[in-house]
Amino acid sequence: MAASRYRRFLRLCEEWPVEDTKRQRDLGAFVRQRVAQAFREGENTQISDPEACDQMYESLVRIHTNFYKKKYPRLKDTTFTGVTLEDCRTILATDILKQMGDGKKGTWKRLREKFSAKKPEDDLK
Repeated sequence: MAASRYRRFLRLCEEWPVEDTKRQRDLGAFVRQRVAQAFREGENTQISDPEACDQMYESLVRIHTNFYKKKYPRLKDTTFTGVTLEDCRTILATDILKQMGDGKKGTWKRLREKFSAKKPEDDLK
């Protein structure tokens, strides 16, 4: 039985898309990592709680197939602010979030980091 569960999870991992814009924050990559941890021995892995494993698989399938998005369709594809789905994806991209994080620093701190040979964390020591 563990072999069939393992194959189902592998099939799900193959189908799940990886978003390059969300490096180190991508759900597909996280699912792949957790499946690799849970099934370290591949098809020979002993599953301590088969019901929980099946429940986890079904939940992931519902997320992957947009079950609830289809069950409860939205009237509009925008938020209350008027931001579209593509705008949200752009804003949540890792590169943009990094730029926004850099923007929170003060001018003096950015200049000091740019021209200093040592790291700012060293000043705190």
